[in-house]
Amino acid sequence: MPDPGGAMASILIHGGTVVDGTGAAARPGEDVLLRDGRIAALGAGAAAGADVATERVDATGKTVMPGIIDAHTHLTFGEPTGNDELFHHRTEAYSSMLSAYNARKVLRAGVTSVLDADCLWNIGCELRDAIESGIVEGPRMRAGGQALMTMLGGTAGRMIKDEGRTGYATVVTGRDVMVNEIRRQIKYGVDWIKIMVTGLIPSMKGPEVKVWNIDELRTVCDTAHELNTKVVAHCRNSDSTRDAARAGVDLIYHASYLDDEAIEAVVEAGASMCPTFTLLGNLADYGEKIGTAPELLDVFRAEIEVTAKQLTKAHAAGVRFLTGSETGFAVTPIGEWHARELEMFVDYMGMTPMEAIVAATRNGAFAMRMEGPDGVGTLETGKVADVLVVDGDPLRDVKVLQDKQRIVEVIKDGRRTDLVTPIPEHKQRASDQVRFLAACPLTRSLALTEEDLERLSHV
Repeated sequence: MPDPGGAMASILIHGGTVVDGTGAAARPGEDVLLRDGRIAALGAGAAAGADVATERVDATGKTVMPGIIDAHTHLTFGEPTGNDELFHHRTEAYSSMLSAYNARKVLRAGVTSVLDADCLWNIGCELRDAIESGIVEGPRMRAGGQALMTMLGGTAGRMIKDEGRTGYATVVTGRDVMVNEIRRQIKYGVDWIKIMVTGLIPSMKGPEVKVWNIDELRTVCDTAHELNTKVVAHCRNSDSTRDAARAGVDLIYHASYLDDEAIEAVVEAGASMCPTFTLLGNLADYGEKIGTAPELLDVFRAEIEVTAKQLTKAHAAGVRFLTGSETGFAVTPIGEWHARELEMFVDYMGMTPMEAIVAATRNGAFAMRMEGPDGVGTLETGKVADVLVVDGDPLRDVKVLQDKQRIVEVIKDGRRTDLVTPIPEHKQRASDQVRFLAACPLTRSLALTEEDLERLSHV
């Protein structure tokens, strides 16, 4: 059994088919040598570099590939069923402990790195540091703080305060407040600044609307970039995607319903995109099983189909795509759906499995701010030793990466992860969940049959 807390040893993975994450063709029967947390050699030189102390992993008949990078997670949210739970039924201390408990599930799912761009309180940065310090077992993290909102931002409607901290966000009013909040977050260790560029306004029917103007967006981007910090933006309409790109946002989430003008803006700016279809896909495909309003199922599917058609154009134009699952809600529980985005890229955007793997590995290094010859995301000499051994061929069927039983080795930083010892069962704390008496009003016509109503009319 591997000792994840032990000294960093050398590991020889032999006999597997290497899919290195660069987009190069798979290489059957190629050995990979890991030493001191790095990829020391591949191919003929790997076996030659091993010694008697080197641990052997037999990957014969299996695929050897980089660890998955999930560029859109919410590991501090505690899997709420809705905004009321998230905003009003969480405590900081308990949420911190729950986040640490959940982090192990991410790693066991084959995800060796995540970008967790906004969080409750400042737990994301603290969880990142606890993982790096060896206190908590989990994926490598890059973290944001509270998402920046206007009072109209996000999906929580009037739960959003008019100013100050509110749930996972901070409402900023005016340029000085924006600048000070960004500086405060950078002081306390964020890797990214997140903006909620669109929001649901209760008095307006329809999808989210843009609730920041371009000058405000430029203020955020300029302030963050001056302090060597990148910006990610939640954009769920075309105008928001266009303006976010023009303002200098580095990574765009969702990009829902984007039009050709927005695509042109993204291409011109060189922004990257992380569509995060997984949450919508889970709702569209399985929402009926968890009580999602039936009339919404077709709406979610339509958003995927319309958006994916346009994003296919962006991909053809050279835009860099990353995979993200929005893990952390009840509909995307932690450790369950991280790899589904690859399947959706193939099914909805027409990517090949290889292109989807590149999006989830090499391209994800951008989210981790670890590109370059000593970074993450590919199996190349000198890179960080984040490696999966998969019992199957993801180039034939990328869905194999969603089956945790088929992920037989997860190696992070050159250390093997214990995939065998059970994680203790987590029971829901009653105070963390809203208990509804009813999902809708109990009218007489709903409660009684036509026969009952007819009989009572004659009493």
